[in-house]
Amino acid sequence: MRIVHFSWEFPPIIRGGLGTFITEITQRQVQKGNEVTIFALNDENKLKPSEKWNDIEVYRPKTLDLTSTFYLFVDHELRSWGSYFKFFADVVSYNLMSASQLVNLLVRKNHRTFDILDAHDWLGIIGGMIAKKELNIPLIFHVHSTEIGRSIGRGSHTIKDIEFEGGQNADCIITVSYAMSDELQKLGFPADKIRVCWNGVDPNKYNPEKISTIEKKQLRRKYGISNDENLLLFIGRLVTVKGADNLIKAMPTVIKTFPKTKLLILGIGDMESHLKKLINDLGLKEKIILRTEFVSEKERILHLAAADVVVLPSLYEPFGIVCTEAMSMAKPVVVGARGTNGMREQIIPDGEKQCGIHINPFDPQDIAWGIQQILQSKDKAIQMGENARKRVIKYFSWDVIVDRTLQIYSEFTQ
Repeated sequence: MRIVHFSWEFPPIIRGGLGTFITEITQRQVQKGNEVTIFALNDENKLKPSEKWNDIEVYRPKTLDLTSTFYLFVDHELRSWGSYFKFFADVVSYNLMSASQLVNLLVRKNHRTFDILDAHDWLGIIGGMIAKKELNIPLIFHVHSTEIGRSIGRGSHTIKDIEFEGGQNADCIITVSYAMSDELQKLGFPADKIRVCWNGVDPNKYNPEKISTIEKKQLRRKYGISNDENLLLFIGRLVTVKGADNLIKAMPTVIKTFPKTKLLILGIGDMESHLKKLINDLGLKEKIILRTEFVSEKERILHLAAADVVVLPSLYEPFGIVCTEAMSMAKPVVVGARGTNGMREQIIPDGEKQCGIHINPFDPQDIAWGIQQILQSKDKAIQMGENARKRVIKYFSWDVIVDRTLQIYSEFTQ
């Protein structure tokens, strides 16, 4: 197939799960004999407008600053964004420029043909809808999260409207978990269009056998964690929906039972100052390490290898690739399992195939309980980790995910 993706993120711009997803899936689509073209953000217009990247045809149209022009006719809600309104204007500009380049240059001038459009989240669906209308090509709306979910019930009405219209206009909606499918149906997305396809991980890259004991000890020593201490690891954006504040509140209870325990929080976000104050107020400066910087994938894998337990108490998590990565590294994982949370589909919480614990992420005491369940038996924790890796290989490898995605595409290209 000749596939076009509209994705705001693409290397070198990777800011979250979407960037990881689009990087992995496009490369494997090419490896399976498909032609892949992607339209991505040209950050501050400093990147090449077109290039080949790992056999993927990449276009990053230079966008125009439409902020002042759009401001003339947008409603009060968008005006209230203040300095963030430029972000909205840039998203619209990126979509318009990308759709125009695809339709007018690649197809109408150069006589290229394409089989399917895959637009990712509200950041790419505007371009997808324009191209579908102009070219009459099937459109997939790939929903990785929703505005109402990301904002815990609040958010922008404009973005909600864009997402809704994307669902009505698309031929198919791919979403990343059954929990997300339920949410979309409650929001009025057409149930008959929705297909579920989990995200994935590369178990060869995320392989615990590739990290030596010496490397793990060196990393732990860097953070002042001795061999007889438990290392809990949180990786994620420092924003409300990820639940790092509730995890910090859970630590006093954990420490009462397991005093030789430390928590490493790895991430960046606007909650940084709040989390620092919370750690200080609870007297946990000796027990919690807060590292607020973006680390490379290689370093992230090393952190996962060095941890004893990975704790991800997200309040809202459509899928949660970091959970899959931790599972692939044979780690037991404590995950939020309320509301829209795809991690509960990844983690089996009991029985012979148990690979972690489900908790209520809104309740620090329940988070503490989940951590304690794993810490009370090292042998059981190791078994959970082994079960987690086996589950990843069977259900969450990128090859499985790409095959499922292509199967969905084929429903609409025949």
